[in-house]
Amino acid sequence: MVSDLQIDAAPILVEPGLRDLAYKALKSTITELNIYDHPGELRLDERQLSKRLGVSRTPIREALTILEHQGFVRCRPRRGVFVVKKNKGEITDMVYACASLESMAVRLACVQASDAQLGSLRATFGAFYQTSSGHAFDSYFEARWRFCRHIALLAQCEALEGMIDHLLHLRSAHDVIFRKNSKLSYLREAYVAIIAALENRDADRASRLVLER
Repeated sequence: MVSDLQIDAAPILVEPGLRDLAYKALKSTITELNIYDHPGELRLDERQLSKRLGVSRTPIREALTILEHQGFVRCRPRRGVFVVKKNKGEITDMVYACASLESMAVRLACVQASDAQLGSLRATFGAFYQTSSGHAFDSYFEARWRFCRHIALLAQCEALEGMIDHLLHLRSAHDVIFRKNSKLSYLREAYVAIIAALENRDADRASRLVLER
């Protein structure tokens, strides 16, 4: 006599997994995109995204819904989904917010990070110590954003890390502002000083330097 085995388990859900993967891919693309280099609006086509990512349009729509709630995109009926561009006032507010969060992150990193982690910062972010080159600004800004994420990780605070990661989608606007108004030598010196303060576990100085920068 043969009996069917009864399995007491929840159904395997495939779509939420695909949604999460689609969300991460789309968010990464938007974050890395220099949207302010494009004068017009940037529209996301569900059909093309579905084809490019190799998934159905359902997880694409679900991912876009999450991104809309987070302020990355805006859905317009009968027109499509567009990448959100912040106005000057919004960008300024977000830059201040990001600096405040990074200031808290360096404070926590001075307490939570190991000596080895703090001691490896110079090697990890060598762009801050390099002499000028034709790609100096590009190298600096790439290192600057990696530093922001890295220091949030060293702070060992998931909530803080998540908030900083959310704000980093303004990086293209931030880069444009700094390219126009800041000298590369000053920006480099600022982060060299911040790393030195971290190495000495001087939380007050590291925090202050981040805000002044």
